[in-house]
Amino acid sequence: MNQQAHARTGLTLNRLAVAVALAMPLLVQAQTAGPDAVLQQVEVSAQKTDDTTGTYNVGRTRSATPLDMSLRDTPQSVTVITQQRIQDQFLQNVTDVINNVAGVSVNQYETHRGGFTSRGFDIDNLQIDGVPTTWQQQWSGGETLSSLATYDRVEVVRGSTGLMTGAGNPSASINLVRKRATSKVLTGSADVSVGSWSDRRGLVDVSTPLTKSGSVRARVVGEIHKADSYVNSLKTDDNTIYATVEADLTPSTLVSVGFSRQTTDPNGPMWGGLPFWYSDGTQTNWDVSKTSTANWTKWETSYNNAFANLEHTFDNGWKLRASYTDSVRKSDSALLYLSGTPDRVTGLGMFAFSGAYVTETKQQDAGIQLNGSFNLGGRKHDAAFGYTHSKQKFNSNSRAADFGTADSSVGNFNNWNPAAYPTPTWGPETFYERSETTQDGLYGVGRFSLADPLKLIVGARVTRYEKSGTGLYTTAYNIKHDNEVTPYAGLVYDINSTFSAYGSYTEIFQPQNYKDLAGNYLDPIEGKNKEIGIKGEFLDGRVNASFALFKISQDKLAQAAGNVVRPGSTLPEAYYRAADGATSEGFDLEVTGEVARGWNASASYTHYSAKDADGLPFNSIYPRDLFRVFTTYDLSGPLAGVTVGGGINWEGKTYTTDPAAPAGNTTNNQIVQDSFAMVNLMARYEINKNWSAQLNVDNLTDKKHLAMFAAYNQITYGAPRRVTAALKYRF
Repeated sequence: MNQQAHARTGLTLNRLAVAVALAMPLLVQAQTAGPDAVLQQVEVSAQKTDDTTGTYNVGRTRSATPLDMSLRDTPQSVTVITQQRIQDQFLQNVTDVINNVAGVSVNQYETHRGGFTSRGFDIDNLQIDGVPTTWQQQWSGGETLSSLATYDRVEVVRGSTGLMTGAGNPSASINLVRKRATSKVLTGSADVSVGSWSDRRGLVDVSTPLTKSGSVRARVVGEIHKADSYVNSLKTDDNTIYATVEADLTPSTLVSVGFSRQTTDPNGPMWGGLPFWYSDGTQTNWDVSKTSTANWTKWETSYNNAFANLEHTFDNGWKLRASYTDSVRKSDSALLYLSGTPDRVTGLGMFAFSGAYVTETKQQDAGIQLNGSFNLGGRKHDAAFGYTHSKQKFNSNSRAADFGTADSSVGNFNNWNPAAYPTPTWGPETFYERSETTQDGLYGVGRFSLADPLKLIVGARVTRYEKSGTGLYTTAYNIKHDNEVTPYAGLVYDINSTFSAYGSYTEIFQPQNYKDLAGNYLDPIEGKNKEIGIKGEFLDGRVNASFALFKISQDKLAQAAGNVVRPGSTLPEAYYRAADGATSEGFDLEVTGEVARGWNASASYTHYSAKDADGLPFNSIYPRDLFRVFTTYDLSGPLAGVTVGGGINWEGKTYTTDPAAPAGNTTNNQIVQDSFAMVNLMARYEINKNWSAQLNVDNLTDKKHLAMFAAYNQITYGAPRRVTAALKYRF
């Protein structure tokens, strides 16, 4: 921003802070106010955790706004993957969820690194109980493979989500909602499973009261997962532990603390993909088990997360929430990257690079929020105010590889043997890259009842953002934006008791490390999401349906404008100007819930087009068309206790133009994945009230497909048919 813009917006944070401060004594005063007070007493009840519902639907969420609202009342596209669906489809990690959510997809770079996408843009943060945990995809530390063992459900909001997440892309937010210690009696479950490629998994989940009255409760979850893989030489060893305690300090005050630790320890992970082209321009056709790694490679990760939450409900029904989270994510890798174009006959033409990196990301988050209802103009309205603080420190070191006198050439890649490639001697750690990011945000949002059928939701977030860093190959930088205003507006009209029509406008911003002619950093990219749609609630709220039309546009995208020699330097440096960016527009259609007693279903279809400022498609490797359906049915009569289910995940054609494609290829330099469908089946038998057995088959037809493809001759394959058998004990 320029100085005048700073002057105009410099008071925004202070004004919102004053508003929150002024609201506090008024709300406290309202606790003892008489019946004529503006803020009336309202009834507040705790929402049951999703693992008690047994359906594909939830009552309310707070992922799109800080207000508790039903899906029908939320003026954005929201999908919730419930605990029941996680169990039915035997989803084990975050990537499994994203592969089954409406309107989102996975770009699997290699075995242990990938990206999530929605509406043509990358998703660059996960949330845990509403707290964003931003990561850089090139430095992934196990985020995309995070176990679901500690989470009750996953909530996905598509479009721009700056009100809740701060900085990011106009794609979607993924909120992982933790399991809670709500049970006042001893209860729990134990699961064991075996599957294809020697997959073995054990999970224990126990809740218990710690006091006779149940005012203090605990929950402990532990998971062990070991497996080989369809990828040659790959083995995984993952572990998860989670413990949380909740205590009712008073009838109105709840405190919860907890800690989780997740580790992954793969041997033989891939770094990069397989070559798509032979040197003569013909296409390769590797077996899905083909690898480009060596047996000595590794990619260890760990993620420790400690948290504390406090909730207090005032006598007037307003609720105060405070939270603090401290997390540390580490990774230690030793990797082999192969690139090039092999000869079809000899297999020669590939080149190797060995790299080892040690990374650490420390993040602290704190937040406070006040929300509740009030009367104004004879109508009841809702409001929420809050403040968030986040600080993240990232550091990476590298180690040089020394092969000594060993022959480290690739040789014949057609006959690649991961066990034969020599193991290097790694040198000491040396600095590679570091950064520090700080975000402070103040937000306020209100839901106003303009008329019985008409609700207006309006709010804004003001963010103070700063990021600094440097690296071995990165010039030192310090990006600072004092006041970034992110507006939120939505209008919901109840057509009748079943249907609502809505429209919304949301924004998000993404800072960029580019300078203009004067040497100032460009303003952040603005991602704007416009959406209109219809939502419906059926069968007493057990089924939700939605249809949305959306348009996302990016403004202020950096575009090279020339070169300039800066003062104190003799070398020319590129400078940039802000320009119009990409546009994505399309529609979402989704139906989810308990269609009939014992019949759960989820079906969705998404289509969009995405073009850059010149009208050309961008990110064409992300599927423009997605169809997801999964359903289960509880049989009755002689087959009572049996549940059967199945579904299809279909993706439309995707492609990319490869500038490194060799001459002689017949696809116009394009790497193409035609549309394909994945068929998944499940069956469960309730042996008795305590025991159940389940069988899942994923990719029933053994469809061979690309999980990722990118320019410069790189592809990875998705998993072939997989069978899993599980036994569950509940008490």
